Amino acid sequence: MITSKLPNVGTTIFTTMSQLAAQTGALNLSQGFPDFNGPQALLDAVGKHVDSGHNQYAPMTGLPALRQQVAAKVARSYGVQVDPDSEVTITPGATQAIFCAIQAVIRSGDEVIVFDPCYDSYEPSVELAGGRCVHVPLGLVDFSLDFEQIKAALSPRTRMIILNTPHNPSGALISRVELDQLAELIRDRDIYLVSDEVYEHLVFDGVAHVSVLAHEELYPRAFVVSSFGKTYHVTGWKTGYVVAPVALSAELRKVHQYVSFCGVTPLQFALADFMAEHPEHVEELPAFYQAKRDLFCDLLAPSRFSFTRVAGTYFQLVDYSQIRPDLDDVAMSLWMTREHGVATIPVSVFYQNPPQGQRLVRLCFAKREETLRQAAEKLCVI
Repeated sequence: MITSKLPNVGTTIFTTMSQLAAQTGALNLSQGFPDFNGPQALLDAVGKHVDSGHNQYAPMTGLPALRQQVAAKVARSYGVQVDPDSEVTITPGATQAIFCAIQAVIRSGDEVIVFDPCYDSYEPSVELAGGRCVHVPLGLVDFSLDFEQIKAALSPRTRMIILNTPHNPSGALISRVELDQLAELIRDRDIYLVSDEVYEHLVFDGVAHVSVLAHEELYPRAFVVSSFGKTYHVTGWKTGYVVAPVALSAELRKVHQYVSFCGVTPLQFALADFMAEHPEHVEELPAFYQAKRDLFCDLLAPSRFSFTRVAGTYFQLVDYSQIRPDLDDVAMSLWMTREHGVATIPVSVFYQNPPQGQRLVRLCFAKREETLRQAAEKLCVI
């Protein structure tokens, strides 16, 4: 009999709900991926590079041209200079980048503060490194950081804090003031940060994303992770990157080279080409997704769901308290999928201890207008 290293881990809710959607023919607003393609010029570039013979190993740290484009984007977006050779690492997806960052610095007995609701890959990665997650709940209404609770959670064993902004599943944003508060709180402590910023360009209503990259006190101790898949509508490419100071990048790369060694070569060539030729894509992304958010929320306005429009990401939380308060959110998600043809994600799965009485499900609006209209029509009759 094998003794599992992850005894509490089973099939993820994302896989479960996507499978159920496929089985029932429901519209899949559960798992976070678009139902439309990436830019045609980007797709064409892949074929070009495959045909050109760019099908062997890329450098372990990533294609130099792509790392240079990442550094250029960081400079345009946040006004900071990072060295593409020593501070940028291309990885097969942001989840792998987070895993490698955690393995690079977490040792047996270390504690890692995570904020609930939090993405489900964080805790298994910490546990595999021999660490333990300390769960700190975000604000119930606005999902903001509670610094009194953070201070109480700190201990001599605290080795890392994992941030996520824009936040999945709530869409909440971390402000510069909050980063300053965090910097003050950990200033004299040996604590590292992982800042999961995969939705960095999906921020709405004219608000700018506040990146740890641009925080002069926090960046020296941070791994900042992002995703080409989210930014360029190609989640199946599983290509991401991490920006970190030289010493931290060196430690991350020690792990990365033995997890996957490198990312997929023709995809890196295609992304480098597209980023160089179409820098406007990133600048246009907030308006692109805000239009989808606004359309979806306008269509849901007549429904019995209550909600506040999200500030970022491509997820919208809705409260179903006026519809089926007798159901917890897992049962509600299953009921909506089977009986009303719309698959969702229950928010409780992102918590260690879900708030009692919370009645929230997460809907993905990274969909074609036709899909959003069909989904809203079904949701409005519940």
